[in-house]
Amino acid sequence: MHFPRYTSLSAATAAVVALTLSACGAETETAADGEAQTSTVNRCGEPVEYTVPQRAVVYEGGSADKLFALGLVDHVHGYVMPPANPPVEESPWAADYEQVEFLSDDLLNRELVVDANADFVVAGWNSGFSDSRGITPEILDTLDIQSFMHAESCFNYPGFPEQHTPFDGLYTDLERLGQIFGVEDRAADLVAEYKERVAAVQDQAPDGDPVKVFLYDFGTAKPFTAASQVPPNDIIRFAGGVNIFGDVEARWTETSWESVVEAEPEIIIILEYNDQPAQEKIDFLKENPTTATLPAVVNDEFYILDYNEAISSPRNIDGLEKFAEYLREYVATP
Repeated sequence: MHFPRYTSLSAATAAVVALTLSACGAETETAADGEAQTSTVNRCGEPVEYTVPQRAVVYEGGSADKLFALGLVDHVHGYVMPPANPPVEESPWAADYEQVEFLSDDLLNRELVVDANADFVVAGWNSGFSDSRGITPEILDTLDIQSFMHAESCFNYPGFPEQHTPFDGLYTDLERLGQIFGVEDRAADLVAEYKERVAAVQDQAPDGDPVKVFLYDFGTAKPFTAASQVPPNDIIRFAGGVNIFGDVEARWTETSWESVVEAEPEIIIILEYNDQPAQEKIDFLKENPTTATLPAVVNDEFYILDYNEAISSPRNIDGLEKFAEYLREYVATP
């Protein structure tokens, strides 16, 4: 089997890699000829051989947060942050963002990556990487630029699809990044911590029938929502609710207002974009005759979910804990 492989580092660069990893607590070895050790890790369903990146470019908060959570700020050159993302100053890793370069608030593109002299790009399929914009892992392979895709986004990746439940996709990403950067122990500890926090939430889930929940992403003529393959579905079900579109095998998907009305959601999660305030969406739901009579709208049961808690990110765990608290209070209220 042929694995995509990237140009080996020089002996001098390999020595720097070894020193850098040693300083940040990782363990790695160099080959006898002085070249950096490689690791073979799946990129979606495709095995790829990696060397340790030194100039990563990350797209959106989820990509950056995964590397920062693993203590890899020294390996990140810069980030691309479209306007939908909340300000980085609000991030738990705000101090790490200050140490790297803000590259653009545009969509990810090949010219930006090349100009940044990146050796590694982290993004999702159709969330950063895109055939139509001419930036795909295959194209970057031809430029000797390594790439990594969020496992959650591999559901509809052509050629090498791979399916995970959304939170398992997060754990998989941390483990794979741990292998690539030689910080497997740190990744294992982080995954164990996150799984413990998820289990603690599940242990507190309300008894009885699960509360019906609708996530409203955007759209007026037709709503865009979360189906089974994105993190809000796991946030809802682990908290003890049921996503009214959780049986749809898709990621973010368009549906109809008729389907929402028929499901009679008791809670509506509003996905908040930095450039599209949640209150505007709430106002629409209250003023639109089709949705004004929904149980959640009548009872003013809206929960606002931060954008970076909804995309694949370590902050999914924070989003789960906060929504679960809201759900428990809802159930406990007569």
